[in-house]
Amino acid sequence: MFKGRHFDRTIILLCVRWYLSYNLSLRDLKEMMAERGIEIDHSTIHRWIIHFSPRLLETFNRRKRQVSCRWHLDETLSN
Repeated sequence: MFKGRHFDRTIILLCVRWYLSYNLSLRDLKEMMAERGIEIDHSTIHRWIIHFSPRLLETFNRRKRQVSCRWHLDETLSN
């Protein structure tokens, strides 16, 4: 999935995760990466989000546990 990319996969995943989780703008992410010594253009981050978001969602849904119809109730005593 990340073969041939200029940046390391951890940087790509970090930018995509922060964008989707914390409602940050692309320019905010650019500044945050610049503070860490990584120069990335905001359009590059946008391309990553467009490219990797559907793939990450698909991977997540494949690994997600199935919800069952069974309910387990612990018995408690009340006095």
